Amino acid sequence: MPSKAKTVWYCTSCGNETSKWMGRCPVCGEWNTMKEGPSRNSKPSSAAPSRALVGLSDSKPVPLKDISVDKDRRILIGNPEVERILGGGIVPGSMILLGGEPGIGKSTLALQIPLRSKGLRTLYVSGEESPRQIKLRALRLLRQEEGDTEEGCTILGETQVDNIIRYARELSPDLLVVDSIQTIYSENIDSAASSVTQVRECAAALLRLAKESGIPVILIGHITKDGAIAGPKVLEHIVDVVLQFEGDTRHSHRILRSIKNRFGSTAEIAIFEMTGTGLREVENPSEILTPMHQEALSGVAVGSMVDGSRPFLIEIQALVSTAAYGMPQRSATGYDVRRLNMLLAVLEKRAGFKLSAKDVFLNVAGGMRVSDTACDLAVVVSILSSNFDLPVSPGTCFAAEVGLSGEIRPIGRIEARISEAARLGYKEIYISSYNLSDDLRRSIPSSSIRIVEVSDIGALCRSLFKNGQ
Repeated sequence: MPSKAKTVWYCTSCGNETSKWMGRCPVCGEWNTMKEGPSRNSKPSSAAPSRALVGLSDSKPVPLKDISVDKDRRILIGNPEVERILGGGIVPGSMILLGGEPGIGKSTLALQIPLRSKGLRTLYVSGEESPRQIKLRALRLLRQEEGDTEEGCTILGETQVDNIIRYARELSPDLLVVDSIQTIYSENIDSAASSVTQVRECAAALLRLAKESGIPVILIGHITKDGAIAGPKVLEHIVDVVLQFEGDTRHSHRILRSIKNRFGSTAEIAIFEMTGTGLREVENPSEILTPMHQEALSGVAVGSMVDGSRPFLIEIQALVSTAAYGMPQRSATGYDVRRLNMLLAVLEKRAGFKLSAKDVFLNVAGGMRVSDTACDLAVVVSILSSNFDLPVSPGTCFAAEVGLSGEIRPIGRIEARISEAARLGYKEIYISSYNLSDDLRRSIPSSSIRIVEVSDIGALCRSLFKNGQ
């Protein structure tokens, strides 16, 4: 009589296994994430991934002085923005995890890589779409109605991880794309696809393939309702690069953000625009995020924002009106409403502007989300401009943080912000009077842009609205 398979309780968040049910995982601290499933050691073929992640069974100790530190060879993929995010291209033998919401463009971006990089032999494994669907998408991306697409791209409709590895070893492609890791399963594991055990073991098998053969692997992963990549946290630990695709599907712009990168910097982002023929790289985000109207309108200010290592200018829009229903409303789109309430309290307490009985609506144009405190000054200016119904000059931008006592505080990366504003043709920029040192003043050319230094909100209003009343 066959023995009953041993079952354990495992956490769906981090993959930790326990012998009994617990309300809270003792490792990651999440509540109500324990589920019952077969033990990882119930079958001899299911080896622990910690012993086989890199697949180097014959590795030996090497003195540190004998290890080569030559620059990694990079594989160019024909997409300058993605190459910049990765640090110059894809490193052979690396594993990249690309996550994002459904419909955000993960599969489109992954398919554009082999279609637009000539000579890159790619094996595209799809567990969600049929090869015919991928062919139709490829024709649309290449603006073709019939005929052949890129010859170097091979499509495989498969969800069994052993078959994927076998075909990858036979074809020996330059790049392997798996769409998605949640649909891949192994017959050696007694659990459904997308479970914690399946995702962990399949990712470990594909990582072993990448390290042994040198084939870089791109894994496409779904995200949960909380915005985290679905599957156990160990999935993010074993991969080399984690890229997050962000954005609102109702808007055309997408942000590719590097969360983890063992071969480059994580302070990089790339902006794409979703078009009818796929994702288009936006090399100059400031041009699409700054005002697109010629006439001067009240309630509009341009702020300097830094996300990653790239500065760009965004348009802040505000509308201040008398509260129609007695209780004033505070609404913000793309901006933290708690910080908006703080800035309104500063204007009321420190500067004497009576805004407690007025509705205030704030919007960041372009569907962007602002987390940089350097946009505080632009938010304050847009609110005051709408309250006074006085427009701000279209050639003026702002870059400073506002403190609780009403002072204008200095910010980082001020040289890059000023240079970006000058490059886009802005005539003046308002910053904190404590931000520039004497050496920095001499290094910035005074002829390209006028730098206005203010110390508090009162000085800002006197300088900005001096001709308005």
